Amino acid sequence: MIRMTTILPALRGFMAQGQTLPRLACAKPDGTEPVVSIPPGCDDVLAVLRDSLPDGVRRVTIEAAGTYVAEFATVTGRAAGKIAVVTGAAQGFGLEIATDLAAQGAWVALADINAEGVQTAAAKINADCGRDAAIGVAASVTDPDSIAAALEKVVATFGGIDLFVSNAGVLRAGSVKELPVRDFDFVTDVNYKGYFLCVQNVAPILALQHRAAPQAWFDIIQINSKSGLTGSNKNGAYAGSKFGGIGLTQSFALELVEDGIKVNSICPGNFYDGPLWSDPEKGLFRQYLDSGKVPGAKTFADVKRFYESKVPMRRGCTTPDVMKALYYLMEQSYETGQAVPVTGGQVMLA
Repeated sequence: MIRMTTILPALRGFMAQGQTLPRLACAKPDGTEPVVSIPPGCDDVLAVLRDSLPDGVRRVTIEAAGTYVAEFATVTGRAAGKIAVVTGAAQGFGLEIATDLAAQGAWVALADINAEGVQTAAAKINADCGRDAAIGVAASVTDPDSIAAALEKVVATFGGIDLFVSNAGVLRAGSVKELPVRDFDFVTDVNYKGYFLCVQNVAPILALQHRAAPQAWFDIIQINSKSGLTGSNKNGAYAGSKFGGIGLTQSFALELVEDGIKVNSICPGNFYDGPLWSDPEKGLFRQYLDSGKVPGAKTFADVKRFYESKVPMRRGCTTPDVMKALYYLMEQSYETGQAVPVTGGQVMLA
């Protein structure tokens, strides 16, 4: 069986126009395109493609895989022509990040363990954009086989990946004296190990594109938290996983720079409108109220006021705040390994 992740990213790299790589769309062969045969077990697809493809080719048939045509973006925007994957995209920050990327011209794959949710979300994005901008793929970030299968589907649909946003995250608040070990493990598996597994699976795809198009660079951006920059009372599992995520970001950045990959984190303040906070049963307003983390609080509103009072700008973080940081990191060619705070001044770096 041919794995698209070992062929199509290299193919789109060879079809690049400057630093811009195309989307690869499936097409019917018309007999005019070159036909390339990839031998079974081939360990150097790049060499085969390099020897087989004429300069300026925009349409190719790969035997046993299909015919692909290069499509360059005809829309405008800060993410125009980019192929992006966003994890945890069925709701909350992830969904809003994916929606904004599509509105700014990207092709976007929404990945989430909630398969039905991302399918519905992708359909709405397409309707709002008036084009086939998004797909939904089922993925559990704690399962490497699930991640690999999701990325295979993304590459088969779009041809490769330019931006990977590792957004999936969970939180279980509680004192170190009382927090069940299963809750600690759950938070660590998703927020820390899940980030590692996602990068482990996506980095080879980005590296293959860079080998085919050395002038092009690609991005991995982790949505971290202000709790990755400063400790969080009675929230050690979450803060620890986020501190660890920044350690991974810095380490990945040092290693993957040679593959043309920038790796950065964004550390937002509290996103009160998302389900992480506002879910009436499992959200942080409920968890913090029940755990007594906010002294004297009797309602969700009391909890919210307590946290807003800690922010110099007196409000929570919003998706537009985060997107400004995300586009900066994409556009800034001279930055990697950073943890960018978007906290309204609640966390100030020395």
